[in-house]
Order: sequence, then structure tokens, then C-alpha cells
Amino acid sequence: MYPLVEPYAHGLLDVGDDHHLYWEACGNPDGKPAVVLHGGPGSGCSPGWRRYFDPARYRVVLFDQRGCGRSRPHAADPAVDLATNTTPHLVRDIERLRTHLGVDRWLVLGASWGSTLGLAYAQRHPDRVSELVLFSVVTTTRREVEWLTRAMGRIFPAEWARFRDGVPPASREGDLADTYARLLHDPDPAVRERAARDWCDWEDTHVATVPGHRPDPRFADPEFRMVFARLVTHYWRHAGFLPDGELLRGAGRLAGIPGVLLHGRLDISGPPDIPWQLAQAWPDARLEVLESAGHGGGHGMADRVLAALDGFAERR
Repeated sequence: MYPLVEPYAHGLLDVGDDHHLYWEACGNPDGKPAVVLHGGPGSGCSPGWRRYFDPARYRVVLFDQRGCGRSRPHAADPAVDLATNTTPHLVRDIERLRTHLGVDRWLVLGASWGSTLGLAYAQRHPDRVSELVLFSVVTTTRREVEWLTRAMGRIFPAEWARFRDGVPPASREGDLADTYARLLHDPDPAVRERAARDWCDWEDTHVATVPGHRPDPRFADPEFRMVFARLVTHYWRHAGFLPDGELLRGAGRLAGIPGVLLHGRLDISGPPDIPWQLAQAWPDARLEVLESAGHGGGHGMADRVLAALDGFAERR
């Protein structure tokens, strides 16, 4: 990966609804514009994302989505209302940021939840997207949420039983994302903390499908655990705030936009049929399945992301 560079500009952008987004720009101010959409929801945009881009050829914009990272207000605070934190709000935020920075069109890089958001943004504003590079591709349908919160228990039965038993007995046969979201709004801080820990333990389990996996060190931070769990359950209980199946049905809106879809064969969190179906509906996309990779950037995934971005670097 490229050397870590420091931002040449950064700020807080008022996007309305009392939200202020942290953003930063790195690389060459005259380079090819690109924007990074982080995962989670709620992970925030860490400096490591900068290293995917050649700093001599790209003008890279990174930002923390509503409620997380350095954006404000921070959703780890239980008093922060999430009513204005939805996918349509985030799509509008990306457009406000593009306009604020004077960008005409930009490449979109997204991973995991960021791939869902990238698809939603590109389908809403195809004239503002030059290319899409998406890895660990998901579309956050109800079927995918059901898979992640219930059906995957067939693969990790003991771990899933602990996850299920983190909710009251009367709720264990229902929507687990919805129940965890309610626990994370409980007035008792001990209830909220246990729910955040149980949710993040399950998150760390279902990405652990490749040799050498190590627990995510960010989950040791109580504030990160809370913001991550609150935002993920908020989005999952609403199936990404998208009409079910909309991103696959709307893939035709991406016609003419080159795309690279990178996915691990061992990605159980987001099974490979998701990007495969998307590639069938989007002729301008190229799907690459990495046989030894799981969910995230390891086991050769970073190399393929770099290759895709380098391949687009000179395209205007």
C-alpha cells in the first residue's frame, strides 16, 4: 500500500439536522477526485484508507458518516436521536460534501456497509460518479440481515446461542437487530453496555472465517463499541432504509459507470451470491472473487483494491 500521507485540508461541514461531518482531503489537490465510504455503519474513516490511493495521482476525500468518528453529535451518547440518521440522509450528505469541495465527478470506494451506501449514492446521482470500486459487497436487504443475525447460527452455533441469549427470552424468536437496538436505548447504562458488548462479540465472530484472524482491537473501546452497535442495529432493523431489493433492481442506473466488485470466497458475513447477482445486472462491472479472502481487506484483498484504483487513476 502507499505511504501514509497527512491531509492537506480538513473541516466540519454543516449538513443540517444539527449534524456536522468531519472531512479531510489528501494527496494531490489537482489529482483525480475520489471519495471513501467506510463500513459499519459507524466504523468511521481511519487513516489506513488513505493508503489505497497513489497520493501523486488522486485527490482523496474521506469523511465520517453521521454520528460516528469525528463527526458530531456522536451516537455513542444515548441522548443522540437517530431519526435523522438514515441512508437518504447519508446520500444527501455525500452530495453536500461534493458541492462544498467543488468536485464535479468522483470515484467512489466503499467496503461492506460502504458498498451499500456507494450503490445507493451512485444510483441516485450517476452523473456524479466516474467509477465504483467496492469490496466485501453487501446490499443490506432483509434477507441479508436475517442471514447475519439468525441463519448464520448454523455455522457458529455456540457463538450464536450466546448472541441470541443476550436478549430477553420473550424476544429470542423475533427480530434480533430490532431487539438489540431497543436494548441499546435502555435507560440503564449497564443494559446498554452489555448489549453493545454482546453485539460486537457476534460481529467479531462472523468475520473470523480465514486463518490468522485477530479480534478487532477497536471493540475494546467502550465508546466505539457503543456507537458501532447503536448505528449498525439502527440501520439493520430498517434493512438499510431502502426498499427491499432496490439496489439490485436499480443496477441499470449504473450503465456506463465502470465498476470493480471484489469479494472473498470465504466471506460468510456477505456471501458471494450478493456481488454475483449485482454483476449480472450491471454489465459495466467486473467481479473478482478472491478464493482465500474473507470479509474485509486481508488475504490479498488490499492488493486487488490497489490494482483497481491504480487502473482508474489516469481515467478522467
